[in-house]
Amino acid sequence: MLKKERVDYVLNRLEELYPETPVPLDHFDAYSLLVAVLLSAQCTDERVNQITPALWALADNPYDMAKVPVEKIREVIRPCGLSPQKSKAIQKLSEILVNEYHGQVPENMAALETLPGVGHKTASVVMAQAFGHPAFPVDTHIHRLAQRWGLTSGKNVVQTEKDLKRLFPKEKWNKLHLQIIFYGREYCSARGCDGTVCEICTTCYPARKHPKKINKA
Repeated sequence: MLKKERVDYVLNRLEELYPETPVPLDHFDAYSLLVAVLLSAQCTDERVNQITPALWALADNPYDMAKVPVEKIREVIRPCGLSPQKSKAIQKLSEILVNEYHGQVPENMAALETLPGVGHKTASVVMAQAFGHPAFPVDTHIHRLAQRWGLTSGKNVVQTEKDLKRLFPKEKWNKLHLQIIFYGREYCSARGCDGTVCEICTTCYPARKHPKKINKA
């Protein structure tokens, strides 16, 4: 398959498999999504969804969260891992939202990236899923699949994001990044497929005999 053929096949097959793409993290507004995405770093979405109801019971908006002691936030989010850093980030970014943005999550990538605990990927998720702006959040899982499917040779998620944005139509980005995540979890996980097992890998590279070596993100 030529790269253009692989791009078209991936788009069409993922649309067949995942016509609906519900956001995996439970949330009720931009703020709750921002905090949930922050919590999901090195933690499963399922675990985050188990934890956030107790966190929202403490405070479900930046005005209230800014007043909650860091230790209290940390107690609740401990099962998500990295709780010392995440609890400080949640309280501090809540303070900043209150003091600088009238309690609103800014609808701006650069502004989001200045918030504590919010990197480019988290900001991209919020821009895409809370505000509907075209973005292509790339984590290590999407990075891995994009390499297996011959869509990038990027050595990091930054290069992979650029390559995927160049290959796929902008209006597909928000849905596609979720479709790739869903497919990776179900069929092309780190342990379940090495580039020679799942349907998309074997269709894109039917002659591949050896595991695909992945450039680490």
